[in-house]
Amino acid sequence: MSDCCSVNVNTDAAPAVMTCPVNGARSKQVYMLTVKSLVRQLPLGMLNTQYYFCDSSDCAVVYFGLDAEAPRFRLEDLAVRVGAKETADPIPICYCFGFTRQDIWDEIRSTGKSTVAKRITAEVEAGRCACEVKNPSGKCCLGDVTRTAKDRLGQKGESATTAIGEGSHSMEAGSGHSHETQYGHGRTRTAQSFPATRTRDHSSGPLDGGVDQRGPICPQSAGSVQG
Repeated sequence: MSDCCSVNVNTDAAPAVMTCPVNGARSKQVYMLTVKSLVRQLPLGMLNTQYYFCDSSDCAVVYFGLDAEAPRFRLEDLAVRVGAKETADPIPICYCFGFTRQDIWDEIRSTGKSTVAKRITAEVEAGRCACEVKNPSGKCCLGDVTRTAKDRLGQKGESATTAIGEGSHSMEAGSGHSHETQYGHGRTRTAQSFPATRTRDHSSGPLDGGVDQRGPICPQSAGSVQG
């Protein structure tokens, strides 16, 4: 397979964390598969180098390469909104199943609890997630979902453990892992193997409209969340 079709690079020699060249924020590695899936238009002759994801809300750069000559990709270059950098609703929080921060807040306001993490976990266990090609970070969203619910519940003075479930603690602890066991470093897959993004009809609800069955299972799927 030629380099132009390779979606992963050998990251053995690449640092796990780099500082963003624009604002100095600590940025973690992101799969080339993620970059190629979510950037609207890749430049010709793009270097096949390790890329990093900057999640700082005060920086417009989303992806930058280990090689200083590699192109940087900004918010406007991506096919989806980057929730970590957005301040105006609807802020996406789960890219596989269409949940937003407002969905979590609305449920807590109406019922006093959040079942979003539990619902996502059920879909994950069914093998329906595809975080590497839908989430700009390339990682599972469950940790972000749980933190968002806990923060909102804390503002309301509710018990996060009771309102979200005991399983949220172990789930959040593992949220930083990517699907490395599915793909591995140095393995390749064509960028065309997965859809670049999937839009959601907000009138039909977060889990409607069909889900890509080809996505890998999240590493957090072994745990469950009790709402």
